[in-house]
Amino acid sequence: MSDYITICEKASRAGGEAIQKWLGRVDVQEKGPADLVTQADFSSQKIIRQIIAEAFPDHDFLGEEDSPSETHSESAEYRWIADPLDGTTNFVHGVPHYAVSLALERRGTLLVGTVYDPNTDECFTASADGGAFLNGRPIRTSRVGELANALAAVGFPPGVDRHAPDVLVFLEAIERCQAIRRTGSAALNLCYLAAGRFDVFWSFSTKIWDVAAGALILQEAGGSITATDGGPFVFEDGTFLAASNKKLHEELQALVRQRGNGDRSSPRA
Repeated sequence: MSDYITICEKASRAGGEAIQKWLGRVDVQEKGPADLVTQADFSSQKIIRQIIAEAFPDHDFLGEEDSPSETHSESAEYRWIADPLDGTTNFVHGVPHYAVSLALERRGTLLVGTVYDPNTDECFTASADGGAFLNGRPIRTSRVGELANALAAVGFPPGVDRHAPDVLVFLEAIERCQAIRRTGSAALNLCYLAAGRFDVFWSFSTKIWDVAAGALILQEAGGSITATDGGPFVFEDGTFLAASNKKLHEELQALVRQRGNGDRSSPRA
């Protein structure tokens, strides 16, 4: 496991260094409505993939910026999951809040994860049953037990619709929580939750590369993450409720049920 986390952090930091070289000089493309991609995304993913391939040539690799023609091994036991630049819109606008997210899974079980913020040089890491850390120091979630005292984070999809579940829950939560933040980085939201900076976080629209590393880091820090209906969190799905502790998670889940959005079949934007 130590080899995995070492390479995970090395690749994440290298990806972050690649991103910073593109600050202020990127050309922007659109993957979809309000969903951006830049040379920085591709540059970061290229170096991450290279480091992984050199260390573990038999492992599969899934990256957000894979081309449609990219092939993946169905027989590989291990798979690396990378978001080379989580928070691209922030990056494009010069907002210093974005990160590299990288995780390793073995047949559906997360083994290690790293989220690296190149602006603050904060590196969040975790390994299964090994705890969560920020720059080598152990981290734990907050002890806030009521939404009224909670600082919440919400993730909205690109091109969000006013009737999307994310928005409906937000409208209810804004009256119930102490304050709410939309930061533009799901990976950092989960890590801030793990470090006790945020208390709850929900999203109905993330992708596997947005949350794989952060979910492991949160769980290893003592946090709770489930599907919106309270069932097991499936990181392939990207629909979840997360909280710093079980008591707060139950209150968040009750709020979601109140809005009628606890079912996985709820429409998404």
